[in-house]
Amino acid sequence: MNSEIKQQIYNLLNKAGVSGEIELTTPPNPEMGDFAFACFNVAKEWKMSPVEAAKTIESKIKKSNLVDKVQVMGPYVNFYLNPGQVAELVIKDVLKKGKKYGINNSGKGKKVLIEYPSNNTHKEFHIGHLRNVCIGNSLVQLYEQNGYKVYPVNYLNDFGNHVAKCLWGLQKFHKDEKVPENKQKWLGEIYAEASQKLKDNPDFAPEVAEIQKQIEGQDSKIWKLFMQTREWSIDKFEEIFKQLGVKHVAVFYEKDLKDKGQGYVDDLLQKGIAKVGEGGAIILDLSEYKLDIALLRKSNGTGLYMTSDLALAVEKFKGCYADESIIITGTEQNFYFKQLYKTLELMGFDKKLTHISYGLINLKEGKMSSRLGNVILYEDLYAEVYEKLKEESVQRHPEWSEKKIKSNIDVLAMAALKFDMQKHEAAKNIIFDIKEATSFEGFSGLYVLYAIARINSVLNQAKKLKAKVDYNLLNKPEEKQLVLFLAKYEEVVRTALLNYNPSEITRYSFDLAQAFNDFYNKHSILKAETADLVATRLQLASAAKNVLENSLGLLTIGTVEEM
Repeated sequence: MNSEIKQQIYNLLNKAGVSGEIELTTPPNPEMGDFAFACFNVAKEWKMSPVEAAKTIESKIKKSNLVDKVQVMGPYVNFYLNPGQVAELVIKDVLKKGKKYGINNSGKGKKVLIEYPSNNTHKEFHIGHLRNVCIGNSLVQLYEQNGYKVYPVNYLNDFGNHVAKCLWGLQKFHKDEKVPENKQKWLGEIYAEASQKLKDNPDFAPEVAEIQKQIEGQDSKIWKLFMQTREWSIDKFEEIFKQLGVKHVAVFYEKDLKDKGQGYVDDLLQKGIAKVGEGGAIILDLSEYKLDIALLRKSNGTGLYMTSDLALAVEKFKGCYADESIIITGTEQNFYFKQLYKTLELMGFDKKLTHISYGLINLKEGKMSSRLGNVILYEDLYAEVYEKLKEESVQRHPEWSEKKIKSNIDVLAMAALKFDMQKHEAAKNIIFDIKEATSFEGFSGLYVLYAIARINSVLNQAKKLKAKVDYNLLNKPEEKQLVLFLAKYEEVVRTALLNYNPSEITRYSFDLAQAFNDFYNKHSILKAETADLVATRLQLASAAKNVLENSLGLLTIGTVEEM
């Protein structure tokens, strides 16, 4: 809707003699208008000062139904929209489109693969993985809202050195132990313990290397244990993905790609692109691209992440003919993916590949590392958030049944986590603060949900009125600002995707909730001066609820009727 409003202003400027690309900005203060046009470029074209150009444009513009006033402020031409006209345009459009408000067809006919969270078996699912999933889920929604066909996929690293470490630790130190109920957590603890023991005693390293060779050779001594423990991890991941709303259409496994990857390494070697390095390892010299030396195969013949990733890049495109493949990982892998993509380019692989990286989640003890065991597990964090919100809910609503409290807190806990994981641009490191995440005030998902619950309360209390909706009655500054925020939504959906930045959605939903609360706190809806004004403000509230729910939907956050 914002683009349609802007188009009407473009038409007025065109009629005033302005040609070429026109950019409109939002003034810093509503008193300075709703849109502003800077006259610097047109002044050069017209060979006059920007102030003179602004005055010339202002004199040639005729008011329209939508534009109430045009005013020159220095080198800017500021446009003031008619509150009633813009309210009617926006509110009717929002209520007519409902859940489809914000959808566009900019990506019609295009297909995109999104790979996430690319986690490792035999290791815990921690809050770093949670951030990955939140970003991935939101990008899937953003691409779909922009008209793309989306294929969400996952790649499980089930064959790396971390697996050998875990199985070595299990056999050497926990062989006769009873397997606990939470098998995946147990494996993660064993992995962390094994990593520490290897750090303390490097003489153990050959034992791990031998297990790695046995796994790659499918040696019966270790293969059964490998497959059994791998299944434990996969089962737990599927349980977590279901809770987080992840719906992969395909899953790739490193164990299925390692041989194909070795074949690509052989091809690179035969073509003279790769070479044999010190000790017999296969390397690729990328120094001319300022990417150092890429290791493609270890000296003992076993593969690495890159060995399998070469095959993965090719395999993902088979059967879906996507236009682009996106992968989401932590920023610590930025250099690696530059090496990988350059290697694929030298292989002759010409598909569009995009790497989106996100910052790590830091603790007071420092960066999380599953090698050291000082991680915050997703399940533990969720349980802590859940219990905190449950305690508060019981205090607020002692009359609620246990079933109602559970259904509400299931939504609220997930909203608190998902929103907080995406409050900032992906590349930034974040510190998770449980108090902020579970607060009903400030920049949190619960603040946005509370605005929706507040609207629900108003709508539920409203009685059927014999009244006429008259958008011209919405003439208060807070009403107009709320309407203009609603109008921006479609534009935000586009730009958030262009920037691969779901945090633009979290910021928008919070700002919209604030705009509604500003309106709500200053103007009564149900006790407005006239029945017509009550009916019209109810329409505005309904539109606000619709867009708030749509924006949270992009973050795969559900809503509740009351809080």
